[in-house]
This record gives sequence, C-alpha cells and structure tokens, in this order.
Amino acid sequence: MQPRINLYSDTQTRPTAAMREAIAAADVGDEQLFADPTVNALCARVAELLGMEAAVFLPTGTMCNAIAMHLHVRPGGDAVFLHRMSHPLRYEAGGPAALSGAVLEPLDGEGGMFSAAALREALPAPGDRYAPRARLVCVEQTTNVSGGRVWPLESVRSVLDVAREAGLRAHLDGARLMNAVVASGVPAAEWCRGFDTAWIDFTKGLGAPVGAALAGSRELIDEAWRFKQMMGGAMRQAGIVAAGALHALDHHVERLAEDHANARVLAEGLAALDGVDLDASLVETNIVIFRVADAAAFLAAMAERDVAMSGFGPTTVRAVTHLDVSRDDVLEAVEAARAVLARG
Repeated sequence: MQPRINLYSDTQTRPTAAMREAIAAADVGDEQLFADPTVNALCARVAELLGMEAAVFLPTGTMCNAIAMHLHVRPGGDAVFLHRMSHPLRYEAGGPAALSGAVLEPLDGEGGMFSAAALREALPAPGDRYAPRARLVCVEQTTNVSGGRVWPLESVRSVLDVAREAGLRAHLDGARLMNAVVASGVPAAEWCRGFDTAWIDFTKGLGAPVGAALAGSRELIDEAWRFKQMMGGAMRQAGIVAAGALHALDHHVERLAEDHANARVLAEGLAALDGVDLDASLVETNIVIFRVADAAAFLAAMAERDVAMSGFGPTTVRAVTHLDVSRDDVLEAVEAARAVLARG
C-alpha cells in the first residue's frame, strides 16, 4: 500500500489518467521487427532530443547503463572512470564487472561531480601495461544520491576534453537529464554533445510506468540491439509502454519545475528544524539529502505518519519530489518531521 505522502523516490510516480488513456490507445506491433509505430516514434523522438543518430527503447535505465558499458568496454582489464557514488558503481548489483568485465575506478568530488583534474590524475601513464586500460568515463546528470546536483556545462566539457585527450569514450547517465534541462535551461542535446552514448529515463520525474531509451551513433545502436536481445530486454508490442513515455515527453517535462520548487520548500522547511543537518542552498532539482542523528528511527517515525522517505546509511535521509507530491504534501511532511524530531 502506497504511503499517503511518498517522498521515497520519483520512481514511485503512478500514471496519470491522461497517460493511461494514451497507453490504452497505443498503436502497437512487434518492436523487434521495427513494426511497432509507437516505439519507432519514441526512438526517433529521443534521438532528436539528445542530438544523436539513433536510439533504442529499453525496459530500464539500468539496462541502458549495462548495454552502454558493453558497447564501450571489453573484458580483459578495461577501466571505467566514474564518481564513487554513481548508480553503476553503487546500485547495479556489480553489473559492469559481471557483464562487461569492467574495472570501475571511483573518483571523488563534491555533490557527485568529479573534476577534469581528478580524472586526469586517475588516468594511468600512456603505455602502462601494469594498470587497467583506461577506456570509458561516465557522468551522471543529475547526480542521484549526492543530492540531485546539476553538473555545470563547463565542468562536463572539461571532463570530456581530458577524456578525448586520453582516447577514452564517454557515456552520459541521464536518468534525470530532463531535470537538469529544466533547472539549467540548457537543451538536452547540448548536455549530450561530445558523449558517445546517453540515455534518459521515463519512470522517474517524467512519471511513466516503464522504460528508458539509450541513444548514440547508428552503428552503436545497431550493436545495442544485439545486446538488448542478449540481456533479455527485447520486447514485442512495446508500444503500450512507449506510449506512456511519449506522453511524458509531451506533458511532463516543463512541470518538473514544480518538483524543483517543492523540493526547495521541503529543504528550507527541514533545514529550519533542530536535529536536521541540511544546506538548502545546494538543492537544485528534486532531490533533498539531509542528516539526522538516527536515520532508521526517523524513517520509522515518519512512516507512522504516512510519510515515506529513504535512508542511506546510519544518518543520511533522501526525500524526492515528483508529480504525485503536492506543495501541501511537502508542507505536511515538514510538520511531520518537526513532530518526530521534537519527540526525540
């Protein structure tokens, strides 16, 4: 049963009535034979949106990352450079290593973002046969458990410059890319420029029930289709779910600004409470990360008040706004937190 105020994640969104109507009316066919017009329309739309030649529709964002890794990395010691708190390293069950034989090289940096200097320092010397072969750099936009931060465009460009100098490929984990677009005003294609592959998720702030899409050159996406089959991601009449994704792109992108505004209200309200460690000025999109003395006890007490959040470690809590959370819900969540913390 869903909690009344669900700030656990933006993955908790449910299809709107209008989205359900679009799903019910979807024109479908066999997507594996490129005979599903709705899937084809979605792939063309995403490729154009991200400034790429082609795209492939996949069941999950994790599969987007898994296939992208497989496109760029080969077993035998290839190294992938990414932030220590990024999704492929922390939340994909060791998939990059298990599926692609990748050596993951974690980089540090504030807010889930590493610098060009940190990447350059981590790279092995040219011709070093003792080190894993530097192969790929991954950027997560926005950052996830580091607080929904938006990488500055100049930082992304400088990281890409170092990557190119070193002969690395580049992958953009765009699970919340549209949040970055709305928060920054920078178009998605501009964020993706210089990356070999990039993807967006439809099941987070965009509110669709299923799906993500990976984009890149036509050659890479043709190969991605092969890995999609290999990893069990091929579908049939997938227009049913692709219709939800198309509806999300048409109707749920601009409204992400509401989630960002609600997250700031939530952050400011929580930051004012005794017992909360939170710099509200760092909240840029829809993710609020804060610390309390005992995260497990805090979450349990909030759940008693029908408010769900998530915990990361003994003291860290994450709350995420989305289209199923109103301004009134956010204000009520702050009052619930006030009562919980006052109770001690």
